[in-house]
Amino acid sequence: MYSEQVLEHFRNPHNMKELHDADGIGKVGNPVCGDLMWIYIKVGKNKNGQEYIKDIGFKTFGCVAAIATSSMLTDLAKGKTLKAAKEITNLDVAHALGDLPKIKMHCSNLAADGLHKAIENYEKKKGWQ
Repeated sequence: MYSEQVLEHFRNPHNMKELHDADGIGKVGNPVCGDLMWIYIKVGKNKNGQEYIKDIGFKTFGCVAAIATSSMLTDLAKGKTLKAAKEITNLDVAHALGDLPKIKMHCSNLAADGLHKAIENYEKKKGWQ
């Protein structure tokens, strides 16, 4: 049912941590399945002066796919500029994991949505929105 990449990210999740000094936090959930996810970002500036995701973490209460998509999302987003991170989609997350069963695609939506909400939260704090 799950690809080897999904199982690997579930068994050994990357960046599973709460960043207590996060610059932005995105909280998302799915009331139908009960998955709940927090994405934490720490923002830095690169040598070009662009803001980028310096550190990222997640805390997820959910199924195999929810944990795996959270983990993969952090790999995809870490080191990216905020502009590039905003362009990460649910399909990007699912494809990076070798795809998900259709019934579990909503989990990749949660991960991408959580990242976008964390960036929005950061930008609101900075007065950009």
